[in-house]
Amino acid sequence: MIANIVKPGHKTRGVLNYLYGPGRANEHTDPHLVASFDGFAPDPGRSPAATLAQLADVLDLRVKQAGPKAPENHVWHCSIRAAPEDRRLTDDEWATIARRVLDATGIAPVGDSDACRWVAVRHADDHIHIVATKVRGDLRPPRNWNDFLRADKELIVIEKEYGLRQVPRGDRTAAKRPTRAEQEKARRTGNARTSREHLRTIVRTAVSAATTTEEFFRLVKGTGALVDVQYFPSGDVRGYKVALDNDTNAQGEPVWFSGSTLAADLSYPKIAERLATTEARSANQTETPAWRRLSVAIDQIPDHLAHSEDEAGQAHIAVLAEALDALPLVAPAGLQAQLMQAAAFERASRSRIRAHHQQAQATRRAVKAMLRVPPPRDGALLATVLDALLLAVIAAQHWHRTRNHTQQAEAARQAAEHLRVAYRAAATEPLAVIHHRGRSLARPLLERQAAVVRQALPDLAERILAEPAWPALAATLDDATTAGHGPAALLTQAARHRELDTAANLAEVLTWRLKRLPDVAVGEPSHDRTAGRVQPGPATPTPRATRSGSLPRSR
Repeated sequence: MIANIVKPGHKTRGVLNYLYGPGRANEHTDPHLVASFDGFAPDPGRSPAATLAQLADVLDLRVKQAGPKAPENHVWHCSIRAAPEDRRLTDDEWATIARRVLDATGIAPVGDSDACRWVAVRHADDHIHIVATKVRGDLRPPRNWNDFLRADKELIVIEKEYGLRQVPRGDRTAAKRPTRAEQEKARRTGNARTSREHLRTIVRTAVSAATTTEEFFRLVKGTGALVDVQYFPSGDVRGYKVALDNDTNAQGEPVWFSGSTLAADLSYPKIAERLATTEARSANQTETPAWRRLSVAIDQIPDHLAHSEDEAGQAHIAVLAEALDALPLVAPAGLQAQLMQAAAFERASRSRIRAHHQQAQATRRAVKAMLRVPPPRDGALLATVLDALLLAVIAAQHWHRTRNHTQQAEAARQAAEHLRVAYRAAATEPLAVIHHRGRSLARPLLERQAAVVRQALPDLAERILAEPAWPALAATLDDATTAGHGPAALLTQAARHRELDTAANLAEVLTWRLKRLPDVAVGEPSHDRTAGRVQPGPATPTPRATRSGSLPRSR
């Protein structure tokens, strides 16, 4: 059940005309009152003698008495709608719901003889409209601030009491939606996205790539977008705003958006806080290649979510979103469409929990290092990264769900669907190569690795050995043995690292997990010869590459 409180108006009769009229598509049937402030308001829908003018005069009585002290926009209008699958509520039930919402919002508190005048009109099975005039009997305005949040809170209780569908609700951390005017402008100019949405993508991608705030501004400018940085008198950055170079208003001026109006986490202070964790470089630089470091770091996120404090967990989810924002820049063209869809995970990166970004600095540095080297030639390495991302996104979905973050959990679920498609496409060829090599193993070697599986995972061994991907796992175990590792111990570690109950193909899952273990090589070079260069590819699946050192240009 949801409430929609519209902007206050000044024509009581006009609202009533709509409520008792046929509707925009003749959808209104049997309009009538289900309740009113005193139970005696005239009902033009059921009483032949009652008129809309009479009902409007009754509601406007206190407004006329208040004279110039009455607010200009005195009409409070709220619709309350049940879910399509909910049962048909009776008029008496809707009347009770209306009174509870009016009490919760402060328009008509229970027992207040001076409360505002109101009526509740029903003209459809699934919803009612409440109309009130915002002048009390003592001619003062009602105390109805935060009325939507208070109404929504009451509806949550009503849903449970009445056995109705419990509608997923947000926590006011979602990015601001484009206005209707912005959407219409995008349609007129033939753009699939509004300027606000396009700029949000540019800024988020720049944040994922930059290591300093100076580099962040440079990368945004490199897309062709306009950037206006504001400073305090001390010379410190106060904030910034961005615009598309071809998006102007009626006066021909750029249409600017501040970072905070794109999304709460894109304000300058929030961006500076995140980038501060990457500016200080570790004294002990690892020789592990960037893509390898990213694979290992992402693989650890589910464990962090399971065992860390909420603030640290939120930080790891935020950096997971940065990885998904960045990956389309360097992924093969055939995967970019799905990966760009998976970047919708960004909704899951914000909640009311404040992130302690320093807890995820190693992963954030791995993401930025990945953008500064060429994509891996080894398809298996890309597949391991995508598999790790998929598991991390699923873990984030569970993390949000257990905290009743419904919108964030749904965003993670949608991202996982697109990641799964991208992973399947990326894993097909390298898995086939490993599979072929596994089938070429001599029978004694296969039997030896089968014995390892039976020793390490006795309860799952027969299922694993019967799966199509078993030869690939056998080849990976053989590689580990050749490298001097104990395959049984590695296999036990890989199985313990994640639950396997829901895995559709255990052998395939274990193959990628083994390749992500820090001590198991996957065939890439021992170090990055091109470290330090930012070389993102195209952010949209087009054949034209972008300039080195910049993000994709704006439209």
